[in-house]
Amino acid sequence: MKILHILDHSIPLHSGYTFRTRSILEQQRARGWETFHLTSPKHNLAAGVDGGEEMVDGLTFHRSRTPHGLTARLPVLNQWAVVQATLARLRELLPQIRPDVLHAHSPSLNGEAAIRAAREFDIPVVYEIRAFWEDAAVDHGTSREGGLRYRLTRALETGVVRRADAVTTICEGLRGDLIARGVPADKITVIPNAVDIERFPLLEGRDPVLERELGLKGKAVLGFIGSFYAYEGLPLLVRAMPAILRAQPDARLLLVGGGPQEAELRALVAELGLEGKVIFTGRVPHDEVSAYYSLVDVFAYPRLSMRLTDLVTPLKPLEAMAQGRLVLASDVGGHRELIDDGRTGVLFPAGSVEGLASAALELLQARDRWEEFRQAGRRFVETERNWAASVARYAPVYESLTSSR
Repeated sequence: MKILHILDHSIPLHSGYTFRTRSILEQQRARGWETFHLTSPKHNLAAGVDGGEEMVDGLTFHRSRTPHGLTARLPVLNQWAVVQATLARLRELLPQIRPDVLHAHSPSLNGEAAIRAAREFDIPVVYEIRAFWEDAAVDHGTSREGGLRYRLTRALETGVVRRADAVTTICEGLRGDLIARGVPADKITVIPNAVDIERFPLLEGRDPVLERELGLKGKAVLGFIGSFYAYEGLPLLVRAMPAILRAQPDARLLLVGGGPQEAELRALVAELGLEGKVIFTGRVPHDEVSAYYSLVDVFAYPRLSMRLTDLVTPLKPLEAMAQGRLVLASDVGGHRELIDDGRTGVLFPAGSVEGLASAALELLQARDRWEEFRQAGRRFVETERNWAASVARYAPVYESLTSSR
């Protein structure tokens, strides 16, 4: 089985998107499938490449060329230029690779290029939706829900889904939204986010050097590791700290990472007089992240309620559960798919500072149940959310498409 994956971007860039891709490719190869990989021009600027090939972690990535000219500089038309550049690269690669399946991953620009190439070369197309990018654009402030750009992006996505031979999504929330648009339920397969349990082993004890360096010895630590985007709701977590500290003075909040909200969060910490109680580390090297995970007793994910967070399941809570960390999260739809409240973690009402503080204190003060939570979370990841189990779900999708050809 030969599968050509068409991607927005890839490693060596670091994001949830690229890590999911790498895990999928590794597991598909472990199953004996041959995988090939093409990135769209959107990879190029951030990665400093333009066309050609690149070997990363034993995987060869073909790069599309960056489009130039007037079309590439005009709003809306520049997105069409991305489709055309990806399609041009596909036309070069398909006669060489002769894949059995084209597997395009969101955004829909990749799906559009794949479908056009598939028509020319008579190859089935699987289109995978990891999020609705129009909803992500709303959170980033580059689009308005219901606005022209939002509606155009949504219409393009729906059109690609209807023309693809098969569709996969990462969670039930996205699948349900597509079914509501009139897409047949039996056309959509959920391939859930998962964790490589080899990369995320159970952590035993804290890193003593880092614990001492950050002043966390003997402290009860709440934490967040990731990008500081608005939809993550991190200001709620900071605002909950005064109430948490009144009941548990040894509590500390560790924020590892960075992003658009970092300046706002630092200003809020100063406004509330929480210096020394809330610790910012900035971004840390990927190979050092597990040491920071080891310092945190309870990981908090206070995502705000919106289409993006209600429909899409995040990866970070799974990584925390895999390593035996406790999980506290808002009750948005994406979290409810992952967390069994009171068994693998604790949920609180989204958007509620009081609810967050109360749930955090309840969990911090229930040390006699910590081991029960840790074991339940680890079992969930091992049995239901490991990459081998998730990637196995592609087999019937691919086989149904290739057997009918």
